[in-house]
Amino acid sequence: MKDIVYNLAFDFGASSGRLMLSKFDGEKIDVEEVYRFPNEPVKLGQSLYWDFLRLFHELKNGLKIASKRKIKISGIGIDTWGVDYGLLDKNDELISNPIHYRDQRTNGIMKKVEKVLPLEEIYNITGIQFMEFNTIFQLYCDLMRRPELLDNAKTLLFIPDLLNFYLTNDKYNEYTVASTSQMLDAEKRDWAIDLIKKLNIPESIFQKILMPGKIIGYLSKEIQEETGLSDIPVISVGSHDTASAVAGTPIENGSSAYLICGTWSLLGVESESPIINENTKKYNFTNEGGVEGFIRLLKNINGLWIIQQLKQSWNSNGIKIGFPGISQMASKAEHEEFIINPDDKLFIAPDDMAEAIKQYCVETGQGLPQDIGDIARAAYNGIVEQYKNCLNNLEDIIGRKIDTIHMVGGGIQDKFLCELTADVTGRKVITGPVEASIYGNVIVQLMALGYIKDLKEGRKIIKNYSELRK
Repeated sequence: MKDIVYNLAFDFGASSGRLMLSKFDGEKIDVEEVYRFPNEPVKLGQSLYWDFLRLFHELKNGLKIASKRKIKISGIGIDTWGVDYGLLDKNDELISNPIHYRDQRTNGIMKKVEKVLPLEEIYNITGIQFMEFNTIFQLYCDLMRRPELLDNAKTLLFIPDLLNFYLTNDKYNEYTVASTSQMLDAEKRDWAIDLIKKLNIPESIFQKILMPGKIIGYLSKEIQEETGLSDIPVISVGSHDTASAVAGTPIENGSSAYLICGTWSLLGVESESPIINENTKKYNFTNEGGVEGFIRLLKNINGLWIIQQLKQSWNSNGIKIGFPGISQMASKAEHEEFIINPDDKLFIAPDDMAEAIKQYCVETGQGLPQDIGDIARAAYNGIVEQYKNCLNNLEDIIGRKIDTIHMVGGGIQDKFLCELTADVTGRKVITGPVEASIYGNVIVQLMALGYIKDLKEGRKIIKNYSELRK
């Protein structure tokens, strides 16, 4: 029997984070949850912040728990959401808690940027889908509203970069998460300096781009003393959680698309090079960085966050219901015809998601949804209809048919969602693994350490030992 290789994978989501321990015996990867913690944004005045200090504290708690296992850890990898960032001053002190991408400060900012720089020029260079919370628009907002922050900033680090820095004291911008900023040259896979200069954003704050599968550094002496761990390498995985999830999806051929089902739904294909043309502009597709230099040609769809917010809305109003209950009532809704557009601005950050859906249905002439089943069904219908539209547009872009959808992520535990996706899109749906982002995180670590040859081998391992369903 070969020696078992143990790795730690942190996956930070929009509502919670977790630490997973992986065990690789040369043939199979097993993962076990070691620690889970909430990720609750904080409203302070008019601004919505990530509680970064709490998140780093929880990261260290996870490392302390792992240390008590008394096993040899070969590496640590961290993946998180994209676009958001922290700024460090000349003393490497965090200037401000990172602002949440759902903060309202960027409302209307794209029109202001367009007066300085044509949006078409931005897209032609970056190939990134236009969303008001992209880093480029957040930074321009900082430039207008709180320029003193940028005046004092020496370093910009995206959330996974920031966590890695406080573990190792090494500063890089990892490629996959940097690509979500809409400031990376898609062809060169490096910073679009001319674009940055035109917007008067200080170019000096951006760090060297580090590709996935490289060692960032090693746990600092302070972290070793605090957690009880040794001098362990911290590895640049697909630091954007979608990049890790795509890496962990057992895609088989060019007629397959991936669908990451979580807070956001990410639907797309892998491409060896960026695809930036009139069709990708028209359909607002994005060219984000992937593992092994692949481009993730995809569309961001406002996904199960809507269902999460419905649950919160009903629970806040005294109706105790969980996700299985919502799914079941949606599947049995008396009125199956209600539908929303999940990407409508009404659903970005409403105070009450259930009321927002009611409002949308009335304003679009559908009538008033009466109960939980009708409201939930409107959300499910809207999400899955967007999947269908996205697939049709994707086929138009790449010029070939997509006959299979690989659905991965926590959302695939919702059987109704998977069945509805197959019914509405007319494609074969294969689900699994649930923990795609963790598997992707781990196989990139194993590649960096020389235990796995490449992404193809890693995906083969995942496929052979994961529970996949059609």
